[in-house]
Amino acid sequence: MIALESVQINLDKGLEGDRFNGSKGSPRQVTLIQQEHLHVIASCLNRGPIPPSLLRRNIVVSGINLLALKDKFFRIGDAMLEFSGLCHPCSKMERQLGEGGYNAMRGHGGITARVCEAGLVRLNDMVFYSNNGT
Repeated sequence: MIALESVQINLDKGLEGDRFNGSKGSPRQVTLIQQEHLHVIASCLNRGPIPPSLLRRNIVVSGINLLALKDKFFRIGDAMLEFSGLCHPCSKMERQLGEGGYNAMRGHGGITARVCEAGLVRLNDMVFYSNNGT
């Protein structure tokens, strides 16, 4: 995992250069997590700050409750995404975060999204959402 200043999000593929490079129609083309949840996860593990790269999510956002995007389309930068589900933790979180990592992530794993419109996303771009994809 590497942090970028900007990334191209491609239709039906996800983030350019992502190891999964999404598959057409996959509900999990992009994953997002809230910055605020990194602090909660760290607290549950009784440890200091957790680098977002350990959590294997594509985009870290702050200042918005990602669950508010349920059943909505949303725009980040030039890309339009659609909420497709919750991003539940996997057993790799034990390896990434240590013992208790999986349980610490439960309820804090973020969301998954489908790409509806390709576009460039830059660091500090705002998240805007609507009910109808406009």
